[in-house]
Amino acid sequence: MSIIEKAAGKIGSGVPRPVTQSSDTDPVKETSLIEDALNKQRSSQATPFVATPVEPVFSEPDAEVMEGNSQVQTINLARLHRMGVVSPDAEKSQIAEEFRIIKRPLIANAFGQGTARVKNGNLIMVTSSLPGEGKSFCALNLAISMAMEMDRTVLLIDADVAKPRIPEYLGIHADKGLLDVLQDKDLKLSDVMIRTDIAKLTVLPAGRTYKRATELLASAAMTRLIEDIGNRYPDRIILFDSPPLLATSESSVLATHMGQIVMVVEAEKTSQDAVREALSHIQSCEVVSMLLNKTTPTPGADYYYGYYGSYGK
Repeated sequence: MSIIEKAAGKIGSGVPRPVTQSSDTDPVKETSLIEDALNKQRSSQATPFVATPVEPVFSEPDAEVMEGNSQVQTINLARLHRMGVVSPDAEKSQIAEEFRIIKRPLIANAFGQGTARVKNGNLIMVTSSLPGEGKSFCALNLAISMAMEMDRTVLLIDADVAKPRIPEYLGIHADKGLLDVLQDKDLKLSDVMIRTDIAKLTVLPAGRTYKRATELLASAAMTRLIEDIGNRYPDRIILFDSPPLLATSESSVLATHMGQIVMVVEAEKTSQDAVREALSHIQSCEVVSMLLNKTTPTPGADYYYGYYGSYGK
């Protein structure tokens, strides 16, 4: 049985997990995190993505670009906690422990900690097969958890331009963002990035809506922006909250630039066929991890029981 079949076979199995509660208005009711269950083997037949030299999209000093504009927006940490999101000021919690497990292999791959460094490993895309599986919730938790590392800076990019959720989750105001930079050559990236009062976490919102907005994700301007950010900041973690793979073809193009992909799968709902089809769209990425989300909890279940698998090419 292939790894894809093993992963897809978990769907609908009702893996027992403790419950992580969210607010009544949050569509994500439980999040299951899950141990790294598979060896990180990479096939020698993989064809790595080769970046083509391009002109920089922006020319500001490094620190200014990563920090964003000088205004810092305050995050309502109490609201995050009520939603079931990792909160830096909260006491030790189940969800925080779970996302610590998720982030460890991703960080190790990105920076060669105890394993071979993955090409473009600091460029990480969080996606799903279909809408509503909880990918934005998981992307936000990963970003905050990674920003809590002692020596890591995180840029969270809301690339789900059709249905952006990150500013809503964080409760921050965003006039312009990614789409505006792609449309306006005179607009600086640092002008639209939002610094937060969560240490080492910066957000690039999706921006204003444009006609054919999703096509911009597959444009040459997006390619230049990703390559420029990746080349300038190899020691930073760049997280992309991507559109669902089966909802738009632009996600597949975005995936070609990534070193790692986390694919969120909703338990007991997403079909095996949908998972297999979605995985077929991201074969260009060297490392793909699967995160089973919203599993049915069972009283007395083992704390870390679940499924968080990865496979390499």
